[in-house]
Amino acid sequence: MTAPILQIKDITKSYGKKEVLKGVSLDVNRGDLKILIGPSGAGKSTFLQCINFLVRPDKGQIWLNGKEVRCEHRRNLYAYRQKIGMIFQDFNLFDHLTALENVRIGMVKVKGIPKEEAGQRAELELERVGLKDHMHKYPAQLSGGQKQRVSIARALAMDPEVMLLDEPTSALDPELIGEVHAVIRDLGSNGMTMIMATHQIAFASLLASEIVFMEDGKIVETGTPDKIFNDAEHSRTREFCSKITDLYGER
Repeated sequence: MTAPILQIKDITKSYGKKEVLKGVSLDVNRGDLKILIGPSGAGKSTFLQCINFLVRPDKGQIWLNGKEVRCEHRRNLYAYRQKIGMIFQDFNLFDHLTALENVRIGMVKVKGIPKEEAGQRAELELERVGLKDHMHKYPAQLSGGQKQRVSIARALAMDPEVMLLDEPTSALDPELIGEVHAVIRDLGSNGMTMIMATHQIAFASLLASEIVFMEDGKIVETGTPDKIFNDAEHSRTREFCSKITDLYGER
């Protein structure tokens, strides 16, 4: 059996007296799309941020390709983050840069790629997410869905091995959600390894290799979409899935 590309073991995180993560572990195989679901405050976003060390875990270990990640030194941290792309709810684009410049800047500043070469790669990634005709526009000239696609293109330009997506469509109007889902669906069909937090049940049930239900800083249950949505073992999982299906529509 092939070893997981990403292994996360016993991650804990507290803010003051509040324990947000209580020993969370997850194995991710190459090509997986793991979907994190759970109520607000379950720890999903903090878990994703801990994987990328945007938030430093209090305890726990992470391995990438069988090698333990040690981020005490800045150089190691930057090298690791190049391999773990992160997509946020609120896009995190530079308002004073065009779409092309937003995608290019990481390649130039972090990877040291010459500006012309980085610009060519940025064009390719923007074309990949359907934004070739908008590459010279600034974020203020783009819709929310377009902004999120720029942020995805920016992450892809760094050649990540794993993508982390934190509620990538939560800030979008309903009619714009589909265009971002289409990009994520395309990434999955091309073998990108992803962990995504979302409330979009229909999307999760169609594409997820595994659903991970979190509550109160712990993983309560994992399983295939069919198992979690139709035959969950834990009553709390069944209760949550029933409520969220009613709220966001049938799968």
